[in-house]
Amino acid sequence: MLKALNAYLDSIRARDPAPRSRAEILLYPGVWALGYHRIANALFRRGWFFAARAVNHWSRWMTAIDIHPGATIGRNFFIDHGFTVIGETAVIGNDVTIYQCVTLGGTSPDNGVAGKRHPTLLDGSIIGSGAQVLGPITIGPRARVGANAVVTKDVPEGATMVGIPAKSTLVEAETYQKRFVPYGTPCSELSDPAAQKVEALRCEIEAIRKQLDSLLAEEAERRNRA
Repeated sequence: MLKALNAYLDSIRARDPAPRSRAEILLYPGVWALGYHRIANALFRRGWFFAARAVNHWSRWMTAIDIHPGATIGRNFFIDHGFTVIGETAVIGNDVTIYQCVTLGGTSPDNGVAGKRHPTLLDGSIIGSGAQVLGPITIGPRARVGANAVVTKDVPEGATMVGIPAKSTLVEAETYQKRFVPYGTPCSELSDPAAQKVEALRCEIEAIRKQLDSLLAEEAERRNRA
């Protein structure tokens, strides 16, 4: 268990340069909120709903983070700061990062049937501060939702969403930034639309160049065999 805890704390340290030690990370409200949620979720799955809600209520009072006991959360989930709300049917994958004042909110079906009402965040996604992700939508792996964006539709893998309503930028996340993107928001010159277009063209040219090199290599190999 200690090894697993250290691995979790190290995963947070890799995404946050502020802490000087693992012990400091143990004071983070997001770490405590996740710990309380593990207890509440275990009680919830056993049908002890009042007990689960009691743990949830205590956690919300202590951390300013409200995670419904029914939410499903994977490994290395990190809430940086607080004031975040995560609904009952939300599903969160591994290595997901959420910043402050985020809502993973649900819809209210007209037919009164509960069902899946909250978002699914797949592995490695990042939700920037103040973002609202609403409804039973899916945020693809490694996708980024920028600060204060409002997302109501599925987000494809690797996309970066900004604005109200959220729209994808022209350049995918892996194009301009292979490493972790704080707050899910590109802060470089590539956030400018004109620069994005230039970068997109550069990427297309590079892709065509690689295809041409591959074709030339295949042709050379065929000639050698002949």
